[in-house]
Amino acid sequence: MFEATRAAGLNRLEAFAPRMGRRYASGRNYDKGPGQHSAVSCLSPYTRRRMVTEEEAVRGAMADHGLEGAEKFIQEVFWRTYFKGWLERRPSIWTTYKAGLEADRAALERDRGLRKRVDQAENGQTGLDCFDAWSAELVETGYLHNHARMWFASIWIFTLELPWRLGADFFYRHLLDGDPASNTLSWRWVAGLHTRGKAYEAKAWNITKFTNQRFSPRDSDLTVGITPLQETEPEGLPSVTPLREVVEPEPSKPTALLITEEDLQVGDMVPAGTDFVARATLAASHLRSDQEVSKAVIDFETAALADGAERLAPGATPLEARSPKDLVGWAQAAGAEQIATGYVPEGPLRDWLSEARPLLDDAGITLAEWRRAWDAETWPFATAGFFKVKQKIPRILGTLGVE
Repeated sequence: MFEATRAAGLNRLEAFAPRMGRRYASGRNYDKGPGQHSAVSCLSPYTRRRMVTEEEAVRGAMADHGLEGAEKFIQEVFWRTYFKGWLERRPSIWTTYKAGLEADRAALERDRGLRKRVDQAENGQTGLDCFDAWSAELVETGYLHNHARMWFASIWIFTLELPWRLGADFFYRHLLDGDPASNTLSWRWVAGLHTRGKAYEAKAWNITKFTNQRFSPRDSDLTVGITPLQETEPEGLPSVTPLREVVEPEPSKPTALLITEEDLQVGDMVPAGTDFVARATLAASHLRSDQEVSKAVIDFETAALADGAERLAPGATPLEARSPKDLVGWAQAAGAEQIATGYVPEGPLRDWLSEARPLLDDAGITLAEWRRAWDAETWPFATAGFFKVKQKIPRILGTLGVE
């Protein structure tokens, strides 16, 4: 379903551009089933890794439909940027998620009944046809329509009464487009933890309508009148923090270029004349979970990194995010004074690089990052709900020269 190359992503963008206007706005909520997702772009595995950038996707939409005509598609592109920025402003939410997931794993070990129910949900054996079909589609294809993701998460949390973090981890292990911010915060949104007091309720009529009657659950199959989950911390959401300061690479320094799946178009930001003494790709999909990560996710990342290296850094050394000492050894062997990479937001790879930083500091090697103007212009507004970002979209695009 997805070829892990920039060329394939650009082809998908070009093919879908004529449908990014009214057809997208009217049809985007319909989940037509595996292999039939023609009403949505299916660009997310590419934009998640910036094989196709958000700016390129928006430019494609505006070229065919203008800002107003492609308004809904453009807003959906900005949702992913918003979630990343929101988590950057509240990084402790990621820390809390990890601690909560560890506690949920421990509960599985103690509670055989809970473990059985989670296994049934992950293996599509709950007896609820729609849910079981979505579970199978996710595992088999690495993709789910966004509406199906919302229904699935709501049923997992409120009907099956399973820990939400285990559901988020299940998604993260299997989604080709999974990223820490969008995945974690989308599950929190459904649960009622992101927008306080507002949870997402899966309703039988809604599923029937927007699956074109592929599924027709009864009202009695689903929990009606859900109650949003509550934070365990009495103080609720943490305060907004300033964006993390970035150390930008110095072009004159001997530089080791590190390419990750966080930005496979990092070459767009590299100043001319940068002194590269080494180049490498860093595979990190295995860091998504302490459970087995889908082979499809790992294979997609492997192929995407290879494609990025072929375009941006021929002959790059393939590295894996295992022992941070390996990263330090690679940079030292090349005589690098800095490692330069695209900005790595909150998530498993940022955690791993944080472990590596003291070792790099001891070796006199700076970890430097290029942060995209797209993020720098949007993230300052990602402090509350999406509405604040939505209001600023014309201003953001104008500042970036996307017109």
